[in-house]
Amino acid sequence: MPYSDKSELPDSVKNVLPAHAQDIYKEAFNSAYDEYQHKEDRRDDASREEVAHRVAWSAVKQKYHKGDDDKWHLNNS
Repeated sequence: MPYSDKSELPDSVKNVLPAHAQDIYKEAFNSAYDEYQHKEDRRDDASREEVAHRVAWSAVKQKYHKGDDDKWHLNNS
């Protein structure tokens, strides 16, 4: 289900991503959750929520990368 606030994000997101990356994740998740509402809009048998989480992580990875220190850093570009 969509997130209305960053505090509602899963711990696996809140505990590892910087605040800005959490904003990206939340917005991408909510958008994908709406976009992939119907099963026929999804490529595989993944649930609506699974697809939304995949899209959200992909959106984060466009702006951030996980460093050797296991922390997420803004990309240089």
